[in-house]
Amino acid sequence: MRMSTTRSRREQYAQATRAAVLAAAGRRFAERGFAGTALEDVAADVHATRGAIYHHFANKTALFAAAFEELDSEATRASAAAARRAPTPWEAALAALEVFLEHCCDPVFGRVVWLEAPIALGSAYWQAAEQDASYRLVEQLVTAMIDSGDIEPQPVRTTTRLLFSMLGAAGIALAQAAPEDKPLVKAEYTAVFTRMVAGLRPAPT
Repeated sequence: MRMSTTRSRREQYAQATRAAVLAAAGRRFAERGFAGTALEDVAADVHATRGAIYHHFANKTALFAAAFEELDSEATRASAAAARRAPTPWEAALAALEVFLEHCCDPVFGRVVWLEAPIALGSAYWQAAEQDASYRLVEQLVTAMIDSGDIEPQPVRTTTRLLFSMLGAAGIALAQAAPEDKPLVKAEYTAVFTRMVAGLRPAPT
């Protein structure tokens, strides 16, 4: 029992250390970019040694990839959770959109996910990671809206790809926008996105 308790505490400490490193790395990558961030700085932020960083991550690229995936996954989870709380598929899509765009306004998420990731990880890795996470959520939302009659029957794959590309354009625009401009940019993308998807709704009878 004592050995099991000791192992559990060590695992908890290791998990806490890893989480702290990822949070600090995200902030550093957002402030200085991938090229301008040193592992020593991340270690200093969490009062750890460089060796402690290497215990969890093989190199700076691996650390960036983990920070990117954590940020991206959290945004997808939050968007999906907002969708589940909505009463209809249409409202679920709008709720997910709101949460997603709000994440894109965050300076850490915006720069790491949309601006630095394609450079640090390569466009192929970045696109595959995006497809694996948020693309599937968009596809689920589109399918639900078609099944419920909220939008007319559409080719799901084509519709998903188009909407997914639009979300990417919004993410990049918000990441590049000055802090004081983000609310307006977000509002504009929300309005245009909503109007375009509303065009797929059945005509009133």
